[in-house]
Amino acid sequence: MAEERKKNLSRRDFLKTSGIATGTLLGGGLIGGLVGYNVKRTNVAEPETKTEAQKTETFKGRMFFTNNKDFNTLSQATERIFPKDDLGPGAIDLGVPYFIDNQLAGNYGNNTKEYMQGPFFAGEATQGYQSRLTRAEIFSQGIAKLNEEATKRFKKSFSELEGNQMDEILTDFQKDKIKMTAVSSAFFFRLLRQATLEGAYADPIYNGNNNMDAWRMKGFPGHQASYINVIENKEFQKIDPKSVSSMMH
Repeated sequence: MAEERKKNLSRRDFLKTSGIATGTLLGGGLIGGLVGYNVKRTNVAEPETKTEAQKTETFKGRMFFTNNKDFNTLSQATERIFPKDDLGPGAIDLGVPYFIDNQLAGNYGNNTKEYMQGPFFAGEATQGYQSRLTRAEIFSQGIAKLNEEATKRFKKSFSELEGNQMDEILTDFQKDKIKMTAVSSAFFFRLLRQATLEGAYADPIYNGNNNMDAWRMKGFPGHQASYINVIENKEFQKIDPKSVSSMMH
């Protein structure tokens, strides 16, 4: 009975026990619980219909990845990190790939506000950004390497692989087993994982967190103008979340 319960442990339970549910970023050794955890394979596709919230709050379009192969690779990689399950949508349905794509095309991808001059030395695991490459360059190389490994091992592009095959490659990136130039594969993976979580939980104005569904899974109310009507209520308040965009109308 205990074994069956362990097997059916939901993603929500895992996120709570790992600290993500309370906003804590993961450390380097916890990816075993994220990659492929309770995952259901999801194909890259635009939803056929959109809610009114999605129509008014998001304007999706690719700004960085210029071909479908690269974008599909990014999409499937994020889905393995934040998979769809019975509790809610995964990275693809939440629009995370568009969030990352758009961020890479701007200041985040270009490291505009960060010191990027030499000398460049290999940093310790406890240190922050150490590469001479921008995030945009790291992601471009990382996505290419994901496809390169997929072709080398399975004669297919990354997005065409089975879930366990994707997990094998992603885990080797996390364990720093893949050779990359001017950056470690483990560092690329940390960037990918962090960007995936940020895209899932960011305000929808940044083209992630479609329809605020990730906030709904956590019971987060988003950006409310006031709590004056409920602030003195001792019972838990379930509040429908609001985006920053709702304050602009």
